[in-house]
Amino acid sequence: MAATVLSMDEIINAVCLHMAERKAVKVTEVQVELSWDEDTGYSAEVWIQGRSQYLVESNLVEAIIRYMLSEYGIRAFREDVLLEVDEEITAVVTVA
Repeated sequence: MAATVLSMDEIINAVCLHMAERKAVKVTEVQVELSWDEDTGYSAEVWIQGRSQYLVESNLVEAIIRYMLSEYGIRAFREDVLLEVDEEITAVVTVA
């Protein structure tokens, strides 16, 4: 099995691309802040055109799956994506 590790910057890019497409705005109009909390897990706050929206872990995984396909040509599924936090948040994508 091959594993691809996405940095925090790549996860942010994935969320920016995903939200820009969903909201029909330019990628440059999307701002993202990732976070991890012991009680709530992984999340992101997204700002688009002055409005704030929170994304939960499943939303982040969805954005990562789409990013893997569009940027790496790798078809991944939910069970292939593992979010981890050490010094920063990373995503490990393992596909057969």
